[in-house]
Amino acid sequence: MEEQVEMYGDVAVFRFPGEYLNASNARAFKTDIQGVLEGRRKVVFDLSNLTFIDSMGLAALLSCLRQLNRNEGDLKLCGMNGSVRSVFELVRFHKVLDLLNDREEAVRSFD
Repeated sequence: MEEQVEMYGDVAVFRFPGEYLNASNARAFKTDIQGVLEGRRKVVFDLSNLTFIDSMGLAALLSCLRQLNRNEGDLKLCGMNGSVRSVFELVRFHKVLDLLNDREEAVRSFD
């Protein structure tokens, strides 16, 4: 999973590799992403490949946010298509997580 991480200064940008984050892969994602989150405080998830997310996928992202918050870090999301973004807005996750248009905007938001 580490190979999908690009560093922009002290900000780690992880490009989600699949089209789905749902009940079938959320648990594996949470396990695999630990290496990306460990020891970092500024993380961006680029979700431009994502076409579908369900409640288990949302819970997995919330778990990542909580882990980063415990270490005084933060998580930003970017690159969502309209249907994925509408799911976040429907469940009001846009009030909990920063949803940004692209990775440049997301990285700059840490300043």
